[in-house]
Amino acid sequence: MHTAVLSISELNRRARQILEGNFPLLWVAGEVSNLTRATSGHVYFSLKDATAQVRCVMFRSRAQVLPWRLENGQQVEAQVLVSLYEARGDFQLNVEAMRRAGLGQLFEAFARLKAKLESEGLFADERKRTLPMYPRSIGIVTSAQAAALRDILTALKRRAPHVPVIIYPTLVQGDQAAGAIAAAIDKANQRNECDVLIVARGGGSIEDLWAFNEEISARAIADSRIPVVSGVGHETDFTIADFAADLRAATPTAAAELVSAGWFSARRELKQQYTQLQTLMRRRIENRMQTLDLLAHRLISPQQQLAQMRQHTHLLQARLQHAAHNALQKKRARLDRLGDAIGHLNPEATLARGYSIVRNAAGEIVRDSAQFKPGDAVHLRFGKGSADGHIDIVE
Repeated sequence: MHTAVLSISELNRRARQILEGNFPLLWVAGEVSNLTRATSGHVYFSLKDATAQVRCVMFRSRAQVLPWRLENGQQVEAQVLVSLYEARGDFQLNVEAMRRAGLGQLFEAFARLKAKLESEGLFADERKRTLPMYPRSIGIVTSAQAAALRDILTALKRRAPHVPVIIYPTLVQGDQAAGAIAAAIDKANQRNECDVLIVARGGGSIEDLWAFNEEISARAIADSRIPVVSGVGHETDFTIADFAADLRAATPTAAAELVSAGWFSARRELKQQYTQLQTLMRRRIENRMQTLDLLAHRLISPQQQLAQMRQHTHLLQARLQHAAHNALQKKRARLDRLGDAIGHLNPEATLARGYSIVRNAAGEIVRDSAQFKPGDAVHLRFGKGSADGHIDIVE
């Protein structure tokens, strides 16, 4: 029988399959050495301990999300897949994730404390208090030299410059920091001089932030009579303090924005209302000015009124005189017409034309000769003068 002859490629492939099939994803610890970074973004290095070493590769997709810069000499814990690089037959570890050495214990301690305090109801929603909408003073528990403090003060000065700020300085890193933070929170409660409290620190590693993951600081936050906003680390950092606080902010600056939100909104609304009031008042004043101008055009001084009244009186007198003259002329013309008409009927005028009026002895006007008989007395009136006589003949 002939034994099957394998190619090197087939041998390396089978060896890789055996390794990957028999070793699950696991954590290993060691010191970083021989580190190189390829232009592709992949990182190559070795992990070693006192007696052995192994080649490792961390591909670019994994290396890009590493929150710190990997360097030679660092003690790390790596989550790896045991494999073999077939092209060279090199035994290697493909690194899926990495943390600094000792973080495994820290994460376990974090999880244990979180579970313990959560089971006690320390993180329950019903324990959370609503932040005051308009705090009269704001307290800050942080390091006096921290950049986070400057960020908070800058934000508060911009958003609520009139609100007093009280700083309770404390250590925020190191073995004594947790106790110092708890003492500062207790001091703020004893002095009772602020309406809301910010507990803050800038970003850092889990070791840097560990003071906010200890039970003493968490209980001090939960027991505070003053509402507490935690602003520890960066947006992706979570600490026990975040769960114990009444409200978590993603950053120290965000914490300042949360506690000043009411005043900031009020200032903005007040500014808008002030602007609207200015506009309204300006429009009303302009309208009143227009009305005043219109009334001013209509307004006449007493002297001008008297002058106008005199002018109007003169005009009325002239109209009256003209009307009276016209009426008199009309009356005269009518009187003349009537006079002419009456003149035609005036006996005197008739007599002046050669006629005479004949009256009998009784003074009655005689219109018919039959009214006389011979010997009757007769009186004649002429245009000028009169005469008396007797009737001799009646025809």
